[in-house]
Parts: sequence; structure tokens; C-alpha cells
Amino acid sequence: MDYLQLATQYLEPKLKGKYIHLETILPVLKSLNPYFEITEIGKSVQERVIHQVKIGTGKTKILMWSQMHGNESTTTKGLFDFFNFLQSDSEIANRIKSEYTLLCIPMLNPDGAFLYTRENANKVDLNRDAFNATQPEMQVLHSVYKSFQPDYCYNLHDQRTIFGTEGFNLPATISFLSPAYNEEREYNDVRLKAIHIINKMNIALQLYIPNQIGRFDDGYNINCTGDYFTTQNTPTILFEAGHYEDDYDRDVVRKYVFISLLSSFDASYENVIVNKELNNYLKIPQNNKCFYDFIYKNVKIIDNSEEKIINFAAQYTEVVQNGQLKFVASIVKIDDLQDFKGHLEYDCANGLFESKGRYFPKLEDKADFFINNLTEFNNGVKII
Repeated sequence: MDYLQLATQYLEPKLKGKYIHLETILPVLKSLNPYFEITEIGKSVQERVIHQVKIGTGKTKILMWSQMHGNESTTTKGLFDFFNFLQSDSEIANRIKSEYTLLCIPMLNPDGAFLYTRENANKVDLNRDAFNATQPEMQVLHSVYKSFQPDYCYNLHDQRTIFGTEGFNLPATISFLSPAYNEEREYNDVRLKAIHIINKMNIALQLYIPNQIGRFDDGYNINCTGDYFTTQNTPTILFEAGHYEDDYDRDVVRKYVFISLLSSFDASYENVIVNKELNNYLKIPQNNKCFYDFIYKNVKIIDNSEEKIINFAAQYTEVVQNGQLKFVASIVKIDDLQDFKGHLEYDCANGLFESKGRYFPKLEDKADFFINNLTEFNNGVKII
């Protein structure tokens, strides 16, 4: 099966870029065929509707939710691409619909999606509200979980561009986690069932992005949704969509989300757990904070009349302006940076830094500067 070809074929063209909010997805929701049961299941703090999408009639029940963090939209796009596939009459799509019942919440935090924030409108991180469920959006998720009683949960997120795969120093394009159920991070049958699915997805993804699949940290926090549902004895998988080369809009990475989702249904959910499953899972490299968006090497500065050669890094901040998402590069680190890589790196060949009449970079300044008063960098990027 050519997963990447299918991901391209069923890509939803109405969803592009990272600024995906309720008004963006509503027309796509309405266009789903009658095999999908779409229901309003609650409202956000600011009274935006939260929808669920139900498809399939099978015995095994899977609950998925995306955009719990409003500014993490890549998995939402991948989920709608997967919906397009399920609308088809292909043998695989029909098998999935006959063997599984899928209940999906494609945007749990519509206020955060509109405001382009991680938190909801009350400035609460929903992924730290799982135990107490103080927020209406988390109360909706709890209600759906209790009534649906899923066999598995898929917790769909994005991760920042800073993450790479330990030992490979490649971007962590997709990362997974079977969350812990106790402080000791022990493995039980619940975690191992999730691990079995992760291993299947990892095998499929290695064909397309070798060594760019990571394993997320499993530090235990009962307030985190995945940890909470695992303690309720439901195997839960954390999906983290990360960076791929030159794909800041994540319209390439969404294809690997689609591949992850589709390949997860190649796995047998009635399985015998063996030690090999855990060993294979632990071979997936851990996520490592080893990247910046930009690194500038061998930069001459003048600080207190002293010349030095330094390296420094810049990172994008994402802000919504006039309904459009903008990437704003700012200086975030001045160091030797020997243990870090840049998604884009420049060797400034001992050229002199200059910005606003200063000859040294300043933290939090925009990454607009000159080298040798000739080469201009604007918003982090060298102007040719």
C-alpha cells in the first residue's frame, strides 16, 4: 500500500496553513456524506459549538480528539484527510467502517483555535485540566468518554519545531507516546496495547521519514489527558505532529498524520502482548530539544570595545494579524550552540553583526540585521 499516495489523493483542499478555526472547518463538516453522524455535543467558554463526528459500526470503539490546544491544527487537517478516505468505497475504508466505530472531536477548543492560543478563553490549558475538569470543553470530553466507553483513545496534538530525534539530530516529524499510569512509569497491559499500535505506525512511517519518528517523554501527570485516561484503564496514544523541512505551514506533515491514522488500523486490536512490543517501542528515539529555526555561525560582534566571534539562534513566534498567521523571527539564544542544529543555518564567515547601530545581537530583538553592512537578514532569512 502506498500510504503517501493515499495521503495526497485524499488531502482536504479547503484546509491549508496553520490557522484553522471553527469557521474554517464548518463547511467541510457539512460536506461529509451521510455515513457520518455529526452532532453538536457542547459549547466552549465563548459559546462556540463543539462537534463530534461518528463513523463506522464495528465492535472496537476509538475516541479521537484534536485541537485541545487551539494553535495545534496539523492533526485536525490530517483527521479531515482521513475522513475523506473513509468516505471512499475502497476495500480498506469499508473494512475500517465495519470493524470499528470511530467517535472524533475535530476541534475540542474552538475558542483557542480562533484566538490562536494553546489555552481556552479562560486561559486554562485543557491538557492540565483532565483530573478536575473545571472547564466546559474538558467536561464535554469527559461526558463523551463516559457515554462512549472507548476501547482506545487517540489524543492528537502538535509539537514545536525545537524537537529532534535523539541520536539522529533530525526533526521529530511525528512523535508518539503511550502515557504512564503511575509515577514509576511502569508498563501494564493498558500501556502495552497502546504500544502495539504505535509500533505499527512507526513501521509504516519509517518508509517515508526514516529516523524522524520520536518517542515523547512519559513523565506522569494525572492532570494530563492521556495519563488520566490511561489510569482509567483505556489505552491512549498521544500523537505529536512536528516539523518537516521547509514545512512551517505543516501541509506536508499532515500527510504523515494521515499515514499514522490509517496504518493504526492495520494493527490487530485483539493481540497477544509480548516483550518484543516493548523493546521495539523503546527503540524509537526519544524527543530531544536540539533545534532552532535559525542558527547563525561565526558572527563577529563588538561588545564593550572587544571583538568576539559568536553563534546565535532565532526562533519563530506565530501571531495572528488581520486574520492571517504571521511567522515573526526573534533572537532567542546567544551561545556556542554546539549541541544544537538549525532548520536553516548560515555561516557568516566572521562577518560583523550590525543592527540598530549596535554591533551585537540582543535577546528578544527581531531577527533583522546586517553582516558586514552588506548582507541583509530580514525576519531571520538572508535577503539575496
